[in-house]
Amino acid sequence: MRIKYILLLILASAFAVSCGSKKKVITKKKNDSGPRVELPSPRENTNQDSRIQKIETLEPSPRRYSVEDYIKDFSGIAQEEMRLYNIPASITLAQGILESGAGQGDLSRRANNHFGIKCHDWDGPRVYHDDDARGECFRKYKDARYSYRDHSLFLTERARYATLFDLSTDDYKAWARGLRKAGYATDRKYPEKLIGIIERYELYRYDADVLKRPSPSYTHNPEPSELTYRVEKGDTLYGIAKRHNISVEDLQRYNDLKDESLAVGQILYIISSSEF
Repeated sequence: MRIKYILLLILASAFAVSCGSKKKVITKKKNDSGPRVELPSPRENTNQDSRIQKIETLEPSPRRYSVEDYIKDFSGIAQEEMRLYNIPASITLAQGILESGAGQGDLSRRANNHFGIKCHDWDGPRVYHDDDARGECFRKYKDARYSYRDHSLFLTERARYATLFDLSTDDYKAWARGLRKAGYATDRKYPEKLIGIIERYELYRYDADVLKRPSPSYTHNPEPSELTYRVEKGDTLYGIAKRHNISVEDLQRYNDLKDESLAVGQILYIISSSEF
């Protein structure tokens, strides 16, 4: 009897251990939720989101260009257009400076149009601006670089400018005169204005760089000054002329002014013709 009793105790203990083991295994399976998924740290997500947010919310603020700023920003684009379309970078830059008032003109601010190109057969966005007539249609660009490309296409795709491409790309004077002769501008002083800008700011260096030639030396190097002036409230022609050390007559002649009346926001070119 005692032996049977001992055997029963042994069997009962073994059964209890077996049941406890099974319960433990079941508990482990119940707590196992499958493979773990590694999530990016909150810090990494925050940094990325802030960069995206910065791009989305950043808005260009109005910038007041000097001519030097303009050249710095657009010389590379003008050189690339020269490589692709054989238009001297110096000419493109000088036209951009002159036509846009170094990025300060109404068309360049409202439409990124740096060359005053009118709509013609244009199907894209447009703005209306008083020029030779009131409310003329001008092309509007998403970015100023597209204005530069359109300028290249405008010259290369129109037969009246074909003779320009017979000229040497390092002869900016011939290009300046050729543009006027081909009818690009009605201003009689257009060639000398372009040449004056090129020589004042040594824009011929950008042609030489593209052509991989030594930059020509040029002795005409007047003291740097602003090329254009935006008329403000209270300005007079006499005051502007005195401020820039030129005569009223030169200022009138250079800007084709019939009298001394001015409009707020009007762009005046302040290089006197005697400087060329």
